[in-house]
Amino acid sequence: MGTRVLVVDDERDFLDSIRRGLLTAGYRDICLKSDPFEAAGLFERGETYDVVLVDITMPGIGGIELLDIIKSHSPRTECIMVTAVNEAKTAVECLKKGAYDYLVKPVSKDDLILKLTHAEERKRLLDVLELKEAAVAPELAHPEAFKNIVTRSQRMVKLLKEAELHAASEVPILITGESGTGKELLARAIHQASPRARFPFMPVNMASLSSNLFDAEFFGHTKGAFTGAEKDRAGYLESTNHGTLFLDEIGILPADLQGKLLRVLQEGEFTKLGTSKLQRIDIRFIAATNEELEKLVSKGVFRKDLYYRIKGAWLHLPALRERPEDIPFLSTHFLEGFGSRAATAPIEDDALSLLVKYDFPGNIRELKAILHASANLAGTGAIASRFLPDYLRTRKAAPKRSYPLPENGASLSDVEKSHILRIYSQTSKNKAETAKLLDIGINTLRRKLESYGEK
Repeated sequence: MGTRVLVVDDERDFLDSIRRGLLTAGYRDICLKSDPFEAAGLFERGETYDVVLVDITMPGIGGIELLDIIKSHSPRTECIMVTAVNEAKTAVECLKKGAYDYLVKPVSKDDLILKLTHAEERKRLLDVLELKEAAVAPELAHPEAFKNIVTRSQRMVKLLKEAELHAASEVPILITGESGTGKELLARAIHQASPRARFPFMPVNMASLSSNLFDAEFFGHTKGAFTGAEKDRAGYLESTNHGTLFLDEIGILPADLQGKLLRVLQEGEFTKLGTSKLQRIDIRFIAATNEELEKLVSKGVFRKDLYYRIKGAWLHLPALRERPEDIPFLSTHFLEGFGSRAATAPIEDDALSLLVKYDFPGNIRELKAILHASANLAGTGAIASRFLPDYLRTRKAAPKRSYPLPENGASLSDVEKSHILRIYSQTSKNKAETAKLLDIGINTLRRKLESYGEK
């Protein structure tokens, strides 16, 4: 774990006991101090810790005085006071002075880890709130984990920092955003920035799982569990143990499968097909969707309890049209990925201007596809506007097609079709803007347009 923990107590045996408990729980950055003056000196010199355990009764500097010193130099450090049974009133006084909680000696490992986990979660939430209010986001502590996400947008930089803060915790994360905004890329970055980075990252497209396949794919099966099962097979859960399971397109998971997934999230255990033996798992869940889950919940299509379970933390990726300042940097990044041509034959200003003005309903995925095709057409030369797709170059100049209102007696589907096509025409066939005006999902709009013969 990346949490920095300081323990201050004048009893050496107590320090050794706490250290053993923290190490077995996965904590590595641990500092032990038996002299409260030395502990105070750390903060006075500018050292910072995420959580500090402070004994209330110590010679020289008492716990309350040390708490005041810590909070004056590092107000974001969470302090847990350690007290004897007869010092409970003093512990309450510490809470009023800014301590997060207190532990009563003798301290059990379970109580210790529970209090630490809660303190870490509180600090993380306060850091996220502070980040949202900050004019400029602080630098990433794990820039390598996010190196594949190219951005100069302050909004995106803040989002990445927030993702990094969540990465250090164990809470499930829900990533939302339109198709093509890079939800899986962000999920991988979170995994790489987390304590689970050395374990597997398993992406699963929930749209590909039918009711018949779900149990076998998720839970695995034993030999002979069903016809054709000639050997034991590990499912997604067993294969990802200690790692991160990425559940993409979770918004379209059938209702009967939502209950099975919820049980795994709640209980942390599952049963393979062909056996009744329960298996425990330790998995970080990250889910993603381009659907509006709140609306699906209100319609009864998506379980409310599952929604709140996967939304421990929520990250919303903005559409590319909401951060056009990133288009030049993304363009250079993609062209360099196609080969060395970008260094000698870059994209021309007129072509780049068209790209910046385009709305990109397909987001970053569409930008990459456009650049790839344009680079092929340009060969070894620079990408000029003439190499861009016709629909992009002529979009604003294209004549608008009118769709008359249906006559009296028309069916409800005809009225809906006429209304959708009229809005679609008014937005110059911009699917993203049309979907927003109609207050429907963009995938729903695409399906309807295809049924109307529109592309």
